[in-house]
Amino acid sequence: MTALRGLWPEMQDTCISLGLMLSIVLFMGLARVVTRQQLNRPTVHAFVLEFLATFQLCFCTHELQLLSEQEPLHPTWPLTLTYFFSLVHGLTLVGTSSNPCGVMMQMMLGGMSAETGAMRLLAQLIGALCSRYCMGALWSLGLTKYHVSERSFACRNPIQVDLPKAVIIEAVSSFIFHSALLHFQEVRTKLRIHLLSALITFLVYAGGSLTGAVFNPALALSLHFQCFDEAFLQFFMVYWLAPSLGILLMILMFSFFLPWLYNNHTINKKE
Repeated sequence: MTALRGLWPEMQDTCISLGLMLSIVLFMGLARVVTRQQLNRPTVHAFVLEFLATFQLCFCTHELQLLSEQEPLHPTWPLTLTYFFSLVHGLTLVGTSSNPCGVMMQMMLGGMSAETGAMRLLAQLIGALCSRYCMGALWSLGLTKYHVSERSFACRNPIQVDLPKAVIIEAVSSFIFHSALLHFQEVRTKLRIHLLSALITFLVYAGGSLTGAVFNPALALSLHFQCFDEAFLQFFMVYWLAPSLGILLMILMFSFFLPWLYNNHTINKKE
């Protein structure tokens, strides 16, 4: 009984954090419904939806990162939460990317105009920064013992390897995730969301202790804004340049190299 009483404050803090994340998901869902009903201009509509999606993703990831730094009740608990909230985001953020790399991929493949892409990127940037400052204000309320306002102003460097390895990890993570995103489009929606959530969880498990396995420039800016201020070049290369490089390599491979290889193989067989 004494052990349970000692455990209760930790469980209470965890429940408050989970409640905050689920509340923001519900609130953003309500905001999306209102947006769809009230905004008729497609550009404004798309901008607001992208802003809300990025805000939700960054807000929940801030709180997830906070939970992962606590002493977990079970070693798999942080990964379970990662999978669960990846599933929640996949179900609720349909039609948005919340990731500049996803917008870049659509633009390079001809599925989105440059103007629409620039508008979505701006919405993601604003959503990422707004979520950061909202989290700082929320943490200052001290709802749990882990909610401290100083946390939002400190640089907690997640890079635990040297720069070349960190760049490779983020580039490969981006390459794998967006390759799956591209090739799972024909899979049934419910199954696709589960597969992508499992993949995100695996990438976080594999690279989380090395770089954080973010592979999302907007999310990285929100999570590590202070670090960008203190070591801009390093964080720019790892969290902005590397994921973009992963996207570029993915498109070059699947749109140019593999078709070229297939055509050469077909020609050689005919000869």
